[in-house]
Amino acid sequence: MELLIFYPLAGFCVLMGLGVIISSSPINSALSLIAMMMGLAGVFVLQQAHFLAILQIIVYAGAIMVLFMFVIMLLNLKSAEEDTWSIRPQNTYVSVLTGFLALGALYKIACVISQAKLDSPAAVPDDFGTVVRVGTTLFTDFVLPFEVASILLLAAMVGAVVLAKNKID
Repeated sequence: MELLIFYPLAGFCVLMGLGVIISSSPINSALSLIAMMMGLAGVFVLQQAHFLAILQIIVYAGAIMVLFMFVIMLLNLKSAEEDTWSIRPQNTYVSVLTGFLALGALYKIACVISQAKLDSPAAVPDDFGTVVRVGTTLFTDFVLPFEVASILLLAAMVGAVVLAKNKID
């Protein structure tokens, strides 16, 4: 029964991820990213990680994407859109090579997964996804990446303010 819900959600997430990459408008890319994060929250709900699903919606689809939209609107990227198709041939070759490498890696992953024995799902602990478990893990095992992410977000906000100040003056 879970697979009937998982596969459409996974397909939706993949389509929205492609929408992020393919879209020529930064606003549409950000909206596709928000929709993909909502689908990912649905996958978290399927895994009985309700707290992580709510965090995904509130923190990422809410706060972080509002910041992204603010920066996109602030930068007004319309002039950059006009030059989108004037790319160098070297960039095209590197992009095609990277695409083939990514497809090769995905093929290898699919081969490994198809040979794995997936008869029974892994046992999930009772406290998986709870506030206590997430908080304990976040502030003991992952405190350094948590602080690095907060510094990066602070730098992004300061950069947006500096760019906005230069445009206003």
